[in-house]
Amino acid sequence: MSAQIDPFHAIAISSLAHRLKAEGRSIIHMEFGQPSTGAPAAAIAVAHQVLDTDGMGYWESPALKARIARHYDETYGVKVEADQIILTCGASPALLLALASSFSPGDEVALARPGYVAYRNTLKALHMVPVEIACGPESRFQLTAAHLEALDPAPAGVVLASPANPTGTIIEAQELEAIAKVCQARGIRIVSDEIYHGLSYVAPARSILEFAPDALVINSFSKYFSMVGWRLGWLLAPRSHLSRARAYVGNLFLTAPSLSQHAALAAMDAREELEGHVAVYRRNRELLLAALPDLGLRSIAPPDGAFYIYAHVGHLTEDSLAFCKDLLRDTGVATAPGVDFDPVEGRHYIRLSFAVSTPEVEEALKRLTPWFAARMAATAV
Repeated sequence: MSAQIDPFHAIAISSLAHRLKAEGRSIIHMEFGQPSTGAPAAAIAVAHQVLDTDGMGYWESPALKARIARHYDETYGVKVEADQIILTCGASPALLLALASSFSPGDEVALARPGYVAYRNTLKALHMVPVEIACGPESRFQLTAAHLEALDPAPAGVVLASPANPTGTIIEAQELEAIAKVCQARGIRIVSDEIYHGLSYVAPARSILEFAPDALVINSFSKYFSMVGWRLGWLLAPRSHLSRARAYVGNLFLTAPSLSQHAALAAMDAREELEGHVAVYRRNRELLLAALPDLGLRSIAPPDGAFYIYAHVGHLTEDSLAFCKDLLRDTGVATAPGVDFDPVEGRHYIRLSFAVSTPEVEEALKRLTPWFAARMAATAV
């Protein structure tokens, strides 16, 4: 029997945005976590060269895997071997691979609510049971060791995300260590989604591998490396899990795109260009944090990292999906409804992505200011 999963409503918002754009409307895309920049120049140059000289085929780049392994040593002080890294067609297959190779149908897996829509729906598609834990301002919208300690019975696994989608919150090192200890004591396998690492505006995000060497870690070239369309990510697995994970990836996905692997190796050393993107996101974040309270959006999650603002709009609507559609039609600014990330309280929230250019953020605020003022006035009547 096939599983019933919920739609990703932001995709419908984006489709509406593209239809309006085709009609001649000016659209600002703040609905997806998608950098408006392209791949680094060095990566594109390598891709051109490879297209001219290499017929390509099924392949897993030893050089790229070795470079990723070195990244963990340089960034987190964690020693991993290149063969622990399994290259995938983006983070989504890495998530599927991690879950399918780690758990069985019927297993319970804990995750934060709000959280990325695909965690819940991928678990459901695999006939596993998502155990969503309500996480609010008191825990900075993040799972804690206390949350996991209180679950009875203990789940088979937990999905962590730091920085998180949709909130951008980061789990501090002390809490990560406490989570790792609880999971080890209770036999809970950790899957850590670290795709927003490198996008931090406070302290740098820490890897779960610093505290739980047997965790499975997901990462991607889509966010920090600005290579969304190249569809390349990886799963880092403990050695004891490798043969099982490789059996799954070989049958389900074969290999990641060869061209993307060549380009990604060059991208990993394009730090000056990539840090320039982070500087833009930092400025965009500052602009939004300064302006949103004047729009009546005073309750937001702390955006420590990633490139999202998760804002409470419960004083204006009980239906965030309809709210986002009205906002898009009236202003041309596309945002994501909170119901994607939280099926319970998400009707009171929207998510804005600031992975766009600074002029686009400034233009969006010009459009949003009178629209929210009108909404606030109508609500007050």
